[in-house]
Amino acid sequence: MAKLLIVYGTTEGQTRKIAERMAQRARDTGHEVALHDATALPGDIEPAAFSAVIVAGSVHIGRHQSSIDHFVRTHRAALENRPSALVSVSLSAAGDEHDRQDARECAEHFLAGTGWRPTAIHLAAGAFRFSQYDFFKRWIMRRIAREKGTPSDTSQDYEFTDWLALDGFVDDFLAGAGPGR
Repeated sequence: MAKLLIVYGTTEGQTRKIAERMAQRARDTGHEVALHDATALPGDIEPAAFSAVIVAGSVHIGRHQSSIDHFVRTHRAALENRPSALVSVSLSAAGDEHDRQDARECAEHFLAGTGWRPTAIHLAAGAFRFSQYDFFKRWIMRRIAREKGTPSDTSQDYEFTDWLALDGFVDDFLAGAGPGR
C-alpha cells in the first residue's frame, strides 16, 4: 500500500473538503495518508518520504493559491521522482465545454509556472460558498451564478463537486502508485 501525502490550499473550504475526501478514500483502501494545509506545513515535511503525492488547490481569478505554488516549486524534484497529481478545483470545471477549457488552461498555467510535470491531473468542480464570502464577493459570485444559470440564492451554499469522479480518480491514481516505499 502507498504512503500518500496530500497537500492542499483552500480559500473558502471546498478544497479542504475535497482533500479530506481523497484522504479518507485512500485510508479506506488501506493506504497510509498524511494530510496538510499548505499554509501550515510542518517544517520538516519531506515529499521524498512518501510513495505518492497529491497537491490540491482552488482557482480564484485564474490563479491557484500561492501556498501550493511555493510547495510545488520547493519540492518539484521530489514530486517528479514519484507518482504525483494535481487536483485543480474551480467552478469552471462544472461548466460547459468552454468553461472546462478555462479550467484546463488554469491548471496548465500553474504547471508551466512551477515547471512541475505531475503524472496525473484532475479537474474538480468547486462550490459557491456564499456563507464564506464578504458582501462584495457575494455580490460578484451571485452575478456569475446568474450568468451561468446556476442557483444564486445567497442564503445557502451550492456544491458542484462530482464526488464519484473524485473517488474514481483517487482509486486510479493509487492503483498506478504501486506499493509503498
